[in-house]
Amino acid sequence: MDEFKACNLDYFPENILIDVLSYLSVKELVRAGRVCKRWKRLVKDQRLWKTVDLTSWKGVTSRILWVLLRQYLGCGLRCLRLRGLLLSARGGTFLSESWLKALSTRCPRLSKLYLLHTDLRSLPNCLVFPRTLRVLELRGCELPRGFFNQSSSNSKGTGLGSPLGVCIEKLILNNVPSFTDQHLQSLTSWQRLSQLELRDTFRITANGLRNCAAKDGLSGVEGLSRLKFLEIGITGRQGYQLQMASLGLGAGWIGLEELSLGGKEVGPGLLCASRLKDLKHLCLWACKLSELQIVRSCRMLRGLRRLEFLDVIFHDLRQVDKPKHQLR
Repeated sequence: MDEFKACNLDYFPENILIDVLSYLSVKELVRAGRVCKRWKRLVKDQRLWKTVDLTSWKGVTSRILWVLLRQYLGCGLRCLRLRGLLLSARGGTFLSESWLKALSTRCPRLSKLYLLHTDLRSLPNCLVFPRTLRVLELRGCELPRGFFNQSSSNSKGTGLGSPLGVCIEKLILNNVPSFTDQHLQSLTSWQRLSQLELRDTFRITANGLRNCAAKDGLSGVEGLSRLKFLEIGITGRQGYQLQMASLGLGAGWIGLEELSLGGKEVGPGLLCASRLKDLKHLCLWACKLSELQIVRSCRMLRGLRRLEFLDVIFHDLRQVDKPKHQLR
């Protein structure tokens, strides 16, 4: 017992100490690095910075972001989650073009970026994001008008304005009120976009969906030609607008294999979904439906292989027994 009491953390192998430090938040990790020189070296181990979540750290400023980038973030970073200053009394610029450029250089393996309540109107367009990104999620953010355009005055001669400029495969937009039909049309130039999730983007119209739908053109398939998965979610008060926008599903959409519809009322979208010839998987969630609506729509889908219900309430007052029910 006397020998046990004399032991301290200096006797533990570094691998075990790194496992213990992995349970700390980013803020606690930075504080731990001030204990001693050994801990300072361990805290900078890239195994601790593979997934960085700063959304719970209140008061993060651009100065703190620079400190983290210069001292801690590196080649081990895969996923980064940030909270902006839109709902903060401080305001001001949070993400700068120079910081994002440095992020691309120091973190060449970053593949997923999540931005919460971030004002992106100070950025020219999405080309300032690291080209290694494969998943981009924006929640409660503000966008400039041409944010998703691939052409840029600063990208001439560098290849950034080419169709390969954006390599994002999955784009999630959750409660982004500034996202319009113009932004949606800009996504048609993203050659690798295969998954698109629109949740409470109430400024999207049926014409906007029709214009960007994958359809045969003079030079081949035009629009969102590589899109395989589309989600339209309606949970906010402005659900009626997006509900009517789902009428745009009735035109084109060649190659769309998976569709997810949810919200207060998905009847219009479900009716138009019956025209999607390539649809294999249909998911309906958090909505009210009648069995007749489902039968009428699904009997036209000859290629449908999977029908999924999540928290669906039927009009005949019968609820699905389980939160998740699948019919194959």
